[in-house]
Amino acid sequence: MSVRIGLIVPSSNTVAEVDFYRRLPDGVTLHTARMYLEETTPEGEATMLDDHLPTAISDLATVRPDVVVFGCTSAGALRGNAYEAELIARLARETGARAVSVSAAVRRAILGHGGRRVGVITPYIDSLNDKIRESLQDDGVEVAGIHGLGITDNVTIADVTPERIAELAVERFGGSEIELLFASCTNFRAFDARERIHEALGVPVVTSNHAALVAALDEIGAISAA
Repeated sequence: MSVRIGLIVPSSNTVAEVDFYRRLPDGVTLHTARMYLEETTPEGEATMLDDHLPTAISDLATVRPDVVVFGCTSAGALRGNAYEAELIARLARETGARAVSVSAAVRRAILGHGGRRVGVITPYIDSLNDKIRESLQDDGVEVAGIHGLGITDNVTIADVTPERIAELAVERFGGSEIELLFASCTNFRAFDARERIHEALGVPVVTSNHAALVAALDEIGAISAA
């Protein structure tokens, strides 16, 4: 009998599932529900949370997952860490599974690395970057800088190559005194840029999908292949 991971993502996300299923260990399967979203903006994500998340949760519950991942970093941070904690509890209650949110998994990964002064790169506009900054700072992380590409079309975010993501990290934080680099967004191909960034900057690198996958596998006692 396989162990099932449920993943809830924005409907226009084309990266998170791929990052997960390429790296799942034997005996673990992935099952996805989607929340309608085209524009990665605070307004679009608020509508996604209020109007489309409830259906995604109820749909995903029907596969009886062992763990559920809320797979949108900026939406997890949008209304603050207390709201995100309530969201995690809601996911667990309504699906009967253990629950993980990407934003919370990222903060845990950063603190696990001992990173206190962190540089952040994103594909987002400033209004979402501000929410990411606030979420990290509320957990005691010093954000040395946060730089986005200003993209609002979610499908376009997935078109940014790992090479360009690594270049962005070096452009913004090469030579700076950061202890860790965080690349935010589950639709950003940063998982495949982790090693390049680490080699270029010489600091640990946390990405949304890597942190979420590790957290989900940890919840089910599986060994990560990531």
